[in-house]
Amino acid sequence: MATDSADATNPSSALPADVGKTLLPIARAATSTALGQARAAPEDANWLQELGASFVTLTQHGQLRGCIGTLAAHRTLLEDVKANAVAAALHDPRFAALTLAELTYTHIEVSVLSSLQALHFDSETVALAQLQPGVDGVVFEFGRYRSTFLPQVWEQLPSVREFMAHLKGKAGLPSDFWDPAVRLQRYSVSKYKETQVP
Repeated sequence: MATDSADATNPSSALPADVGKTLLPIARAATSTALGQARAAPEDANWLQELGASFVTLTQHGQLRGCIGTLAAHRTLLEDVKANAVAAALHDPRFAALTLAELTYTHIEVSVLSSLQALHFDSETVALAQLQPGVDGVVFEFGRYRSTFLPQVWEQLPSVREFMAHLKGKAGLPSDFWDPAVRLQRYSVSKYKETQVP
């Protein structure tokens, strides 16, 4: 079995300490099964039936291979992780669908999200001053434009201004865009990552 490393940044709820030992095998089993190789993982923990929001990230040799998630809890954490694992493997529009052969060298990371918290500001400068690098996941919204970065993205974009510029770009807007109607929400995650592929 894969081992997991947990990095709980303001845990989203009263989850047990060994969450990764349950969620990572569930995500891998769902992905493997969707790719045609049936695999099972224990799903009997009571907390899996609580509402939860998650992101599942796939990496190969340290490079992103897929990432799909849910920002607001609307189904059980069990259902959410399974659905997002399959979607990250097969339906991330940035990548071709994962193959079963690739899965053997793909690492899985599951991030469980806290609830969203709206930020209040009257300028971009004030908004940026409220962000906590390395801690906050951020949701950017302006009209039909929307994007999010998990807290893990701070590792590549440690500057608050650079982080926001790329977040706007991900939404399809210029990096220097700003409007009084922009909405920002933040969240924290508890993340669990395979340290070796099972």
